[in-house]
Amino acid sequence: MKIIGTVLAILAAGYGIWMVSHRHPDVKNKVASLLDMGHFHTLEVRYNANQIMDKHRKHLLKDNRHRFMDPVLEFYPYLLMEVKYTSSDDKTHESIMLWDMTDGEMVLSTKDWEKTHGFGDCIKADATPQEFKVLNLLAKKGGALDRDGLSKALHVEPEVLNAWLDSCRKKKLVVQAGNHFKLHFQKPKLCTTPETNLDERLVTKPYKDAIRLSRHFTPNQIERVARAAFGQNFAIRTMNDVYLPVHSIVVQNPDGSVHTSHWNALNGKRLSRSHFID
Repeated sequence: MKIIGTVLAILAAGYGIWMVSHRHPDVKNKVASLLDMGHFHTLEVRYNANQIMDKHRKHLLKDNRHRFMDPVLEFYPYLLMEVKYTSSDDKTHESIMLWDMTDGEMVLSTKDWEKTHGFGDCIKADATPQEFKVLNLLAKKGGALDRDGLSKALHVEPEVLNAWLDSCRKKKLVVQAGNHFKLHFQKPKLCTTPETNLDERLVTKPYKDAIRLSRHFTPNQIERVARAAFGQNFAIRTMNDVYLPVHSIVVQNPDGSVHTSHWNALNGKRLSRSHFID
């Protein structure tokens, strides 16, 4: 009976761990960081906080009544994926993708940190492969197309197209203006090629004392939207967590309040506000 009880306890513990890892990935991540006293992968810091404060001093300090407080180095979570896919000429290509787990967007180039715009909403809406056929076509056509143009390009029956369009509208991914359908993103940028121009090197940093931000999107969510967006021949070989170093520059105002801005330590540029709205 003791053996049976032990086996049942092990099975129950295993099931509990599985439930946590699948339903609460952030909990799993926090537990792992507490247990793992090793290192994590991050892009290299190329601009320190003092360089950024000196360069942007006139903008950040309105006058001599404002002053800098101690900056903080934080690490933002990204997903690095090694993938393969086929292009329009049916050739197989292999590439690397870097995906932001804070705003749900894919990095197009690490040189200027250009990113897509629209994938975050697609993740939240759990967009399907069929819906992405509409979204990708609209993206290729400048963001808008009439019903006849959609029907001819997608080669589907009217009732099928209507179902896809209705679904996209219900999920607030597409809006209708007369007979035209438009992507429901301001300045949409949906990438149809799964590749990040990545020419930066990764370094390792100890977990100890490193401030790592929580994910807003999980690897499973990003994997699902990537498979839906990039077609049936898209495949993911590997997925790894990496981090982007970000400086939090804090300025104290004359009334004692503080203003915090966040700067990419890789290129020295300020991050967009989308990272800081939950």
